[in-house]
Amino acid sequence: MDLADRADIAPPTPEEPPPVRRHPSEPMPRWPSGWQGPTYYGRAQLKAAPFENGVVGGYIFFAGLSGASALLSTIASTASPRASAALERRARWLTLLAPVLGAPLLIYDLHTPKRFYNMLRVAKGTSPMSIGTWILSAFSASAFLASGAGWWGDRRPNRRGWRRLSTLARWSSALAGAGLSTYTAALLSATSTPLWAAAPRSLAARFGASSMATGAASLALGQRGRTRRNLDAITAAALAAELTATLVSHHRYSRSGIAGAFQTPWGRLEEGGATALGLVAPLAMYGATLARGGRSPLPALATLAGSLLFRISIMGVGDVSARDPELSFRFAQPDNLPGAHSPSRASG
Repeated sequence: MDLADRADIAPPTPEEPPPVRRHPSEPMPRWPSGWQGPTYYGRAQLKAAPFENGVVGGYIFFAGLSGASALLSTIASTASPRASAALERRARWLTLLAPVLGAPLLIYDLHTPKRFYNMLRVAKGTSPMSIGTWILSAFSASAFLASGAGWWGDRRPNRRGWRRLSTLARWSSALAGAGLSTYTAALLSATSTPLWAAAPRSLAARFGASSMATGAASLALGQRGRTRRNLDAITAAALAAELTATLVSHHRYSRSGIAGAFQTPWGRLEEGGATALGLVAPLAMYGATLARGGRSPLPALATLAGSLLFRISIMGVGDVSARDPELSFRFAQPDNLPGAHSPSRASG
């Protein structure tokens, strides 16, 4: 009997080939763009961000609305002070939404309120969270000062000092509001969550355009005449820019192999609620309103609802992309990382 036929003796295994040594000057072999390999026992390699989607989504929504409202109202008041008096008074209350409602949501999501105080003890230029903390603090202080000085100046017409103080504070809040409405995109893109990191530029464009749309839409509610038409035109232009950035983002998700994250309830909320009902529908309604006239509040309300749904759903879809090992492993390949096809990366 041959020894190989015995059950307790394993057949000889062929010798393994010697490892191939690569010269340091040779380029690294490129992986295929689609991940076809196994995962680590089906386990996720990443942890989802410890954010509560509704809480953080609400903070991002209020931050974008308040920041854009401060920027738009300041520009309008500088260009036409008399015609924008009512707009400026309305903006006083809208700019307070971020510090009054948004900041408590952010502090609540930190689970330890002392963390927000600790972030104010340092300033790191390389940390989006540190930068965002100082932007929120600067915006809150200038918004309260601008609103208080403007309100008191209206009741003391002879005291021009209050109005001048309000004007200076409005410009400060406008500058901080521009950063407040977009820094959250940089914060999310700096994480290892595949969906947030896959398209950082278009995600920032979506956040900025959505903030501008919500700011203009909220200011337009209750306005009439030329001011209303101008704000409606700004809202429509911002929605068109957001829709373009959304298409670019989804193209990038498909190329990176993580578009499967949208085949979930969070993804359907982003595509059906945020995009269809919050972008396409109000954009069509604004087109009809600008062409035929009218003062329906429906486009503005749909814009506000769609912006809130976008913030919440993009948080949820990001968590899906982090928890699914097939998506995270596929995105982690060199061909799928942001900047993989740039000349500097290809030459390195």
